[in-house]
Parts: sequence; C-alpha cells; structure tokens
Amino acid sequence: MEGIPSKARNLPMNLLLGKLYRISRHSRAAVAIYKECLRHCPYILEAITALSELGSSVKDIISLFPQNLNRSGRAPFDHIDSSRWLQRYVEAQCCMASNDYKGGLEIFADLLQPIIGKNEEAIMNFEKARSIDPYIVTYMDEYAMLLKLRSDYSKLNKLVHDLLNIDPARPEVFVALSVLWERKDEKKALSYAEQSIRIDERHIPGYIMKGNLLLTTKRAEAAVSAFRGAQELRPDIRSYQGLVHTYLALSKIKEALYASREAMKAMPQSAKALKLVGDVHASNTGGREKAKKFYESALRLEPGYLGAALALAELHVIEGRNGDAVSLLERYLKDWADDSLHVKLAQVFAATNMLQEALSHYQAALRLNPQNEAAKRGLERLEKQMKGVDPDAPEEDEDNDVEDADGDQDDAELL
Repeated sequence: MEGIPSKARNLPMNLLLGKLYRISRHSRAAVAIYKECLRHCPYILEAITALSELGSSVKDIISLFPQNLNRSGRAPFDHIDSSRWLQRYVEAQCCMASNDYKGGLEIFADLLQPIIGKNEEAIMNFEKARSIDPYIVTYMDEYAMLLKLRSDYSKLNKLVHDLLNIDPARPEVFVALSVLWERKDEKKALSYAEQSIRIDERHIPGYIMKGNLLLTTKRAEAAVSAFRGAQELRPDIRSYQGLVHTYLALSKIKEALYASREAMKAMPQSAKALKLVGDVHASNTGGREKAKKFYESALRLEPGYLGAALALAELHVIEGRNGDAVSLLERYLKDWADDSLHVKLAQVFAATNMLQEALSHYQAALRLNPQNEAAKRGLERLEKQMKGVDPDAPEEDEDNDVEDADGDQDDAELL
C-alpha cells in the first residue's frame, strides 16, 4: 500500500492503510492517514472514530472539516444541519474514547441515536439495527453477551446461526460462538475466543471473553494476561472489572486495589468504577465501612445503578442489618423488573426466616428468567426449609436428624 503514491490512492485505499497502521501500532502514521480521509470526505465516520481512539481532540478533528460544510449537503436528519450533527458526533466519540460514557450517551441521545444504555435498551437497539440491516456483523458479539446475561438462549442460538451464514470468518462470529458454548463446553468456548483473537489481535471482546472463561476455569494467572491484553488496546470498565475480580480470586488485594483505582482515574464519572473500589474493600472485614462509602457514592452519582444497590444490600446483610437491606432493595422494585433483584430479596428474607416472602421473590425471579441458577438453587433450599429439612445435609442423610455443620449457604451471584 505504501508503494502506491499518495495522490494515486483513493479513499478505500487510505482507510485500509490507516487500519493496517493501527494493527501494526504505527499510531502517528495512522493519524495522518485518517486525517487525510476526513479532508477528502468529512462523513467518514470510521475515520472520526479511529482518530478519537488514537487520542485526537474534538478541536483537531473538527478543524479538518471544510468551512462550507453546511452548504455541501445535509446530515441524515433533515432538522439538524450537517455541521452541527457532525460536530456533536465527534464530541460523542471523543467522550467514549476517554471513557466518559455518560457524556457520550447524552450527546447520542441528543442526536436521536441512543446506542448505549441499560441492558434492555441496548438489546432493543441491537434488534432495531438487525431489522434494518439483517447482514450486520459489527458489534453482534456484544449483542450475544447481552442475550446470555438475559439467559435468552433461543435468540442467542438464532443470532449465532445467522452470523455463521453471513460471514464465518469475522472475529465477532467466534466471540458469539464462545458465548453460546460457555454453559455447554467451557474448553470449546475458550478455543472460539482464542480463534477470534487470532483473526484480529485488536478485537477487545475476544480478550474479555477469554479472560472471563479462564477465570471461571480457575486459571486466574492466564486470565490476568487476557484482561491486560484488552486494557492495552483500550481501557474500559470490563477489562478493569476482570482484573480486579481475578486479583481477588488470587488473594492479591494490593493489586486489586491498584487496578480499581486505575479504573477510577480513567473513568472519574463512572459509578461502576466507584463500585469496583468498593468491591475490593468489601473483600476483607476491616474494609467494609470504606466499601459502604464507595457504594453510596456510586449510587449518588448514578441512583439507578442496580449493581451498587445489590452490593450495598449484601453489606447490610453481612453486618446484620437485614431491615436496611430489604428497604434498599424494595425501593428498586418500583423501577426494575430484574431477576437478580428478586433473588437478593429472597435470600435476605430466607436469612430472617420470612420463608413465604422468600418463596414469592424466588418465584418472581424465575418468572422473569427461568434459567436463573441462583433462583433455582435458592428455591430448592427454601422448599427443604419449609418442610423442616436441613438444606445443608447431604442427600443420603436427609431422613435422619444429623445436621451438616459444614454446609455452606449459597453465595449471592457475582455482580
């Protein structure tokens, strides 16, 4: 590509060259090429995204646009002039590149393009995108991860089938395959995640998926390398979450605290980063008061953040404040139809021997998500309790009166 004179290269050639420079980590050369693309045509959104991720400022990118942009055409939305629409789009991309997702979301909402948000909203937007373009592959691995979180395996299976028919050589397809196989065969799922990285060594979801699989299969040291690989490409909350949880699994509290503080520095307006610091402090008894403060700060920053509410409720339960935990969680029931919320309430009620209330919430969780394993296990324990049987006793000892002193109560699901 470099052998072709710059004046002889057309726009697709320059875009390809920019991508090649990025893959080979020649960032300065990539910036120069992408700037040339925008001088040629300001509507090349791929170049805007690349420049923002490579560290260019809003001012630098906008300065590349021609002065007569308003007269040169209209944006995709008739009521917004081209210049303003593009400038706001640049601002949104720069916000996201600097991990200010809240700021980016506000701008995209202003442009009537809400591309990120709560899980259910994100799923709805992915479905809209697929209805407009059934052959879209970009970001479909992210959609697959969301479907798994919702335990919607029928849609996940159809999505993977469709992607294989569209383009089986894309890294997104192998990440989606990894997501699908995770609950059936973790070894096979890991091989798919690794294949996505072999296809494109800059594909971040591949590293995230690989790290999570290594962590669940007790290969924590290897998981650290995978999450670090994702972080080197572009630090985001998922790579930090992976590192923190992996270090905690390795009992490396100091490293976990350092990684969580790194997340706070990179994302000062992120409630998830605040919660991550709280998670580290909550891992030891001496840090619970600090953890409580971080969880409360996360909720002040983002009152609707259910993850922080669940973590704070867990702290209340550990310290014997079951009433506070119930009050906190019931406030969220008004706005959230979430199975994990009902599971946590059921666990609190079961711990305070309010078995009928616990039963009601386990059943509500399973109505929302029939595949929720924590709800299934909790309901099974609860039914034994209601029959007067020790839920921790081994199956073969169910009929005698010997109590199993070593029985462990089910842990709350990892947030």
